Amino acid sequence: MKKTSLFAKTALGAAVLLLSLGVQSCKNESKQEDTKEVAEDENEAKFDDVNEAKEEDSDYLVAAAEVDMKEIELGKLALTKSTNNDVKALGKMMVDAHTKSLEELKAAATKMNVSLPASLTEKGQEAYKELNDKNGHDFDKAYADKMVEGHEKMIEKMEKASEKAKEASVRMWAANLLPALRTHLEHAKLTKEKVDAIK
Repeated sequence: MKKTSLFAKTALGAAVLLLSLGVQSCKNESKQEDTKEVAEDENEAKFDDVNEAKEEDSDYLVAAAEVDMKEIELGKLALTKSTNNDVKALGKMMVDAHTKSLEELKAAATKMNVSLPASLTEKGQEAYKELNDKNGHDFDKAYADKMVEGHEKMIEKMEKASEKAKEASVRMWAANLLPALRTHLEHAKLTKEKVDAIK
């Protein structure tokens, strides 16, 4: 009787241990942190106690990096999936311009000791998946819509940064970005008009 009891206790203990390890493993697999949140947390830790203004300014750089990475990946998708020359041209413009912008942004972030997202954020991944699931005219329309909407939001954010950022270098950086962003928006709107006109 004692042998059975000891065996039962040992088996029960092993089962509980395996179950708890399995649950922990599942938690670790399902909870993959968003790269934007990681960058923001790192910046908060760096600047929170020392320089609150720098922490606020770092948010503008993080947002710009998020947009740059998303525009690059969506542009590449447009180049491979679209058969519309206007959409392809817009995609190429986005890849070229935002690759250059991201390189400059990384250099500025290094000088300021600001952490940027290391890869496409959760929002960027969702936008990519949503577009990748579409084909033909539906893809072209969705891509053009995203480019108009995304650039309108980014212009608004950079206008705010150019006026309200605490550091002069960040205000100047944001102001210098605006002309290119406005040009991109105009191209996106023209492309959207052409795509919408196709029945």
